[in-house]
Amino acid sequence: MKKALAFLRRDFLIETSYRFNFLLSLAGMLFSVLIFYFAGRIVDPSYVSDTADDYFSFALVGMAMAMYLRAGLGSFAESVREEQMMGTLEAMMATPTSLSTIVLSSAIWRFLFTSLSVLAYLLVGAAFGVSFAGANIPAALLLMALTVLAYASLGIVSASFIVVFKRGDPVNWVVSSLSILLGGVFFPYSVLPGWMQFFSRLLPMTWSLDGIRSALLKGSGFSSLWREFLALAAIAAVLVPLSLGLFSLAVRHARRTGSLVKY
Repeated sequence: MKKALAFLRRDFLIETSYRFNFLLSLAGMLFSVLIFYFAGRIVDPSYVSDTADDYFSFALVGMAMAMYLRAGLGSFAESVREEQMMGTLEAMMATPTSLSTIVLSSAIWRFLFTSLSVLAYLLVGAAFGVSFAGANIPAALLLMALTVLAYASLGIVSASFIVVFKRGDPVNWVVSSLSILLGGVFFPYSVLPGWMQFFSRLLPMTWSLDGIRSALLKGSGFSSLWREFLALAAIAAVLVPLSLGLFSLAVRHARRTGSLVKY
């Protein structure tokens, strides 16, 4: 726990030292919300009526959860790559701290910052008229946790590629592209051809957004969202041990070949 808090403090101090970049992030968030706010005025609400009252609220939740997608897929690989490039990975590996602890602890700040950003997105959306009055917060939070677990597992697989190959990670690109295209982030997957809808059902994002939109915007509870919970739990149950196993293999390979600190 002390090591994790030390990493969190380090990353917090680094992030807050670049205040202008933080302000640019806030401005970018506001512009994104405005784009979909005005786009929502020309989109027929009937297209998204299953999980939202209008397109703006539909897209707002999609944008917010896409941030967890990026954090889950990129945080672990980025932490490995940053430590390699800065030359600090070798020094940390000389300590009793394991590489797994280093990678996992380095991602804590990114997930915390992403959670705050998601909250900011939803608050800005509320200021523009999105109603969360009847939201089922416990159901939404549990679905978010399962979503983060699923995509963090894929992020660990992504980090495994970075440990071995240094560059050219296909996992991040493929999963993020397919999730944005097929997962219902900016448009309902029901508009896709039937064969594409089949593949969309294999993605955590599809189940996540269906459930979280219903919980936040329709007030749906656990009893009506059991399919989404079951699907995300099953995906996480498969991906968590698989990702940890692959990462362990990647680290052993890098140690054996002496390439762990090369970049």
